[in-house]
Amino acid sequence: MPPAGKPTVVIHTNDKQMVAALVSAHSLKSRSKTPHLFDVRLLRLEEIPHLYKRHNQKFVWWDGSEPSVWNRHDLQSFAPLRRLVPALLGFQGRALVLDPDIFAIGDVYELLSRDMGGKAILCREKSERREGRRLYSSAVMLLDCSKLTHWHWEREIDEIFRSRLKLGPWLSLLDESSERIGLFEEEWNHPDMLTEKTKLLHNTEIRTQPWKTGLPADYHGHAPAGPTWVEAMKRAARRMVSAGQDRTVRYQPHPDPRQEQMFFALLRECLEQGSVTTRFLRKAMRKNYLRKDALALLAELPGA
Repeated sequence: MPPAGKPTVVIHTNDKQMVAALVSAHSLKSRSKTPHLFDVRLLRLEEIPHLYKRHNQKFVWWDGSEPSVWNRHDLQSFAPLRRLVPALLGFQGRALVLDPDIFAIGDVYELLSRDMGGKAILCREKSERREGRRLYSSAVMLLDCSKLTHWHWEREIDEIFRSRLKLGPWLSLLDESSERIGLFEEEWNHPDMLTEKTKLLHNTEIRTQPWKTGLPADYHGHAPAGPTWVEAMKRAARRMVSAGQDRTVRYQPHPDPRQEQMFFALLRECLEQGSVTTRFLRKAMRKNYLRKDALALLAELPGA
């Protein structure tokens, strides 16, 4: 039986990823047989001062790691908004929380209306373990908001920036009892895999997000200590400088051309229905939020 009341999909984002967020919202409605049975809303970092004002404040990712500095201009600075959603909805009803780089291939109402088996959260496990537990991915979460009244988001954000609460365990849901968390199938959070089973495609590999190809990298230090892609690219950049080459670290083409084609087909649908405008896209291109050849790619699509 579907849950009582109309569920809400909340796409949390920042302005850097607003193009993707709008395409995501369109995909959810357009790929559903029953789009009238659920709502979709965007949650912008720039509209939440309790987090946005934390620019340049320090926080700690994990016990034992060095403090990091919060950068509201980072590509994924929206991530802590995930846990604001139950409070945003008044701790009522059902919510599906999505990162902005997630696009519907199947009908999302199949997930929104499923029996949660009394769990507060449905999501996917990650492969990593910390503190003796498997981590959870909070990038896609189906929430029973009435069971999450203990999520005091503003207080927890304060604790994070006082270094009393570690961001990594918090985003990985390690403060929740595993008995309150259930799992859904991988196809509802398919990381850069587009198969016949895919329901929600997640372009989780930042460096190859299809709408960013060729742009200078704008993702920074929101990662645990240790070797990272950015550090590796900085080393490569230094080698290129010594060889007299361009030192700029850039987004790379997605290894699966179908995923690029799918994104731009969805973006063209958004243009045709008016949820985005050419003027909006040109502005995003000027700000390096959208690849410079986006309009040319749209014009090259079959039937354009």
